[in-house]
Amino acid sequence: MAAPRLEPDAGWRRPRVAPSLAEVYRTVPVQPGGWWRKALAFAGPGYLVAVGYMDPGNWATDLAGGSRFGYALLSVILLSNLMAILLQGLASKLGIVTGRDLAQACRDHYSRPVSFFLWVICEIAIAACDLAEVIGSAIALNLLFGIPLPWGIAITALDVLIVLFLQHKGFRLLEALVVALIATIAGCFLFEIVISRPDLGAVATGLLPSASILADRDKLYIAIGILGATVMPHNLYLHSSVVQTRAYEETPAGKRVAVTYAFFDSTVALSFALFINAAILIVAAATFHRAGHTGVAEIQDAYQLLTPLLGVAGASAVFALALLASGQNSTLTGTLAGQIVMEGFLNIRIRPWLRRLITRMIAIVPAALTAIFFGESGTARLLILSQVILSLQLSFAVCPLVLFASDRVKMGEFVNPAWLKALAYGVACAIAAFNAWLLVQTFRTWIG
Repeated sequence: MAAPRLEPDAGWRRPRVAPSLAEVYRTVPVQPGGWWRKALAFAGPGYLVAVGYMDPGNWATDLAGGSRFGYALLSVILLSNLMAILLQGLASKLGIVTGRDLAQACRDHYSRPVSFFLWVICEIAIAACDLAEVIGSAIALNLLFGIPLPWGIAITALDVLIVLFLQHKGFRLLEALVVALIATIAGCFLFEIVISRPDLGAVATGLLPSASILADRDKLYIAIGILGATVMPHNLYLHSSVVQTRAYEETPAGKRVAVTYAFFDSTVALSFALFINAAILIVAAATFHRAGHTGVAEIQDAYQLLTPLLGVAGASAVFALALLASGQNSTLTGTLAGQIVMEGFLNIRIRPWLRRLITRMIAIVPAALTAIFFGESGTARLLILSQVILSLQLSFAVCPLVLFASDRVKMGEFVNPAWLKALAYGVACAIAAFNAWLLVQTFRTWIG
């Protein structure tokens, strides 16, 4: 059933419609008071977004980079995170200022064929992301409990029940669970860093950009893989919608406060994502690269080697626990992103459990077939393929976002200033170029 139409506004091809996630729209109050009260009220959406920056797809690229090249690619993780902070800030501003999420903005700006095309490739990207989460969770269940991969993949389908339960209990509870799972992942990797005893001087050096990354083709390939796995397209749609769960004032002053605190929230949250991604690479460098195991790129290999190389009982189990928390966390936010994209692009509403079931089945079927017929090595290739698909779709989300946020007619006084426009367009072009190069090299490798 189509959502009721609201009054049209300037700069858009179509009038604004009712918001996505209508059941939680403006349900979180913003209490008057000092900055810390406002910061607390706006805290939450950024952590839902940060989850996408530490999903199982990131693990493969970070493990490969750390085991093969030591700490050299830490600067790439830092650069990727800075790009993410910029883009997520633009996404939250778009949602707050225009009252549209990115999917609705695309629908209201572009022609119907273009909007439909953007919806299709976005759904493919969400399914690819869900595929990575399914595989990651199944691998974690296999490592922790010995559950065969096909059964683990089937078990992950049940997380739809968790999402449905939390949606009925309130949006703050969902945010609290996500924060708790992020804390679990961070605690696990803090433990891994302490016992792996990395070279702190090398870590500091690795955070500085090096020309050797551009000169070494193999190093550049993994570096671009890290970039492609870090900035997730569905996160931009998600963030532009979930910031509207806050009951801020619909005035220029109220929106300015909301934009400021939403940016603060996402920056703090993405700092946790930076720590976790950097920690994965640091642990891989300190454990595998230092011991000469430079070929470790699969999660299962890392699990098998951690305890023997570090000599600490439980190191592998803690690693798998973090992976399970990562997979489950990502699937919670993937549910919301799927609902936002379908409602925003098509302006239709279907029951959340049905929307989740459709997305999950699209991911489960190829994952289950691959696990049954090709085993662990096949699932590893499928995990990499999911990241390639995400890379292909990324520019189709980034470019419209930058375009809308830089349009004075649409944004009014909140339009990006000239320096921010230049920076945003530079990031969009860089991401497009990096991902195009990654796709070409990946296909060359597969063909060769």
